Amino acid sequence: MGFARACSVALVGVEGVVVEVQADLEPGVAAFTLVGLPDKSLVESRDRVRAAVVNSGAEWPQKKLTVGLSPASVPKSGSGFDLAVACAVLGAAERIDPAMVADVVMIGELGLDGRVRPVRGVLPAVLAAAEAGYEQVVVPEQTAGEAALVPGVSVLGVRSLRQLIAVLCDEPVPEEPAYGQGRPDAMLAGLMIPGTGLGTGLAPAAARGDGHRPDLADVAGQLRPRQALEVAAAGGHHLLLSGPPGAGKTMLAERLSAVLPPLTRQESLEVTAVHSVAGILPPGEPLVSRAPYCAPHHSATMQSLVGGGNGIPRPGAVSLAHRGVLFLDEAPEFSGKALDALRQPLESGHVVVARAAGVVRLPARFLMVLAANPCPCGRHTLTGAGCECPPSVVRRYQARLSGPLLDRVDLRVEVEPVDRADLLGQGGRGESTEVVAARVRDARARAAERLAGTPWTTNSEVSGHELRTRLLTAPGALAAAERDLERGILTARGLDRVLRVAWTVADLRGADRPDASDVAVALELRTGIQRGVPMGAGER
Repeated sequence: MGFARACSVALVGVEGVVVEVQADLEPGVAAFTLVGLPDKSLVESRDRVRAAVVNSGAEWPQKKLTVGLSPASVPKSGSGFDLAVACAVLGAAERIDPAMVADVVMIGELGLDGRVRPVRGVLPAVLAAAEAGYEQVVVPEQTAGEAALVPGVSVLGVRSLRQLIAVLCDEPVPEEPAYGQGRPDAMLAGLMIPGTGLGTGLAPAAARGDGHRPDLADVAGQLRPRQALEVAAAGGHHLLLSGPPGAGKTMLAERLSAVLPPLTRQESLEVTAVHSVAGILPPGEPLVSRAPYCAPHHSATMQSLVGGGNGIPRPGAVSLAHRGVLFLDEAPEFSGKALDALRQPLESGHVVVARAAGVVRLPARFLMVLAANPCPCGRHTLTGAGCECPPSVVRRYQARLSGPLLDRVDLRVEVEPVDRADLLGQGGRGESTEVVAARVRDARARAAERLAGTPWTTNSEVSGHELRTRLLTAPGALAAAERDLERGILTARGLDRVLRVAWTVADLRGADRPDASDVAVALELRTGIQRGVPMGAGER
């Protein structure tokens, strides 16, 4: 009787569970049994592995073969177990030394010719292996750069099963020809899910394909919305842009991700792990370093926003926008069920999706931008524009954004139509993205220094209790906010959010703590009521 084991990783959401792949050979009629709660694609690995082993020059054992995936209680899906199954079988057949593969994590799909094809989710799988104490990982050659992002792990990228057998047996490693030159690499097809390309809004805003990066200087006029955009980026505050069609709401939102500072190493790993599992990680770019931008269509379902699907839930738009921007254009056109599902992720920074196949916790700390017209025709706020929407229709349209959802939005700005002077450039171009992004980086650095030693990094994450007890404003600065609270204009959550925005405004102007004018700016940005403060955030 022959026995060998190798290791692989099963992904549950964006978290991995190390799976021990055990192979047992017994005398008897040749058969191949796979157990351990596999799905359809994993059951089919029996035929793929057998053909790959034979075509790699190794002999397939003509005995009763049983392959077990342990722990058997964890659902296992995908084709990434092929490489571990093949090595466990070859170890049981004594083609390779079983001790050589016992503590090696192997991830990859096998083609019938023995080539190792890349799979999605390599980064979270290797992270899980590293956390479990494994130090050696074998992955497809195309994803070796992604796996190498994990420190403390030795990564071997292989092009074929034949090469891996030679490495494990200390034999000369054969040369494998690359895929045909001048043609798209078919081996990378498994990394991208069809339908999640650049045109779907599920990709970083910087990856446009034509090399053009949207710049804030392209936006004509709109001083107050530009200020709100800067405050949102500096503090991570959610933003509502309302105004008639063609005023520039979408242009502003598309430029927000470029204003955000570059991701830290830990944030990059989090974002890359989600994008790798979702199948939108661009080949050749193993690490996402810029804030992502996700703009789903208003016909999106609740499952596509928060995550779901058949079997194990998959990341939704809120997870794809993790550490970046989630832009909901034409927000009132989204279903009320889908919009209200965003309430919990906006507060907690993660989403817990419960399905029959399991419960998955997905990261979802994003900056939400809503864009809305004032009425169905969009001309309600325009003087002499001929809006024919009855008042009841206008109220019903605006009520599609529920009060509890809007209460979680820190900044609410009216985007006015652009006048002729601004549109024709007579008023001069506004500040560029580079200039605004530099101020945002400085403001975030001040906030990070103040919040050092706490679990928060931006002002939008600070708890209300902390704001009211330790991070105190200047004396008398909250007088206007307290009056609004007594009048019912602000809720308790609204007061906390006003304080957070006030701290961000103070950070932008380099102050030690907010004063009355900073609170006035925050109140105006939240309520829309003019407070007589200057246009620039923190200007005097």
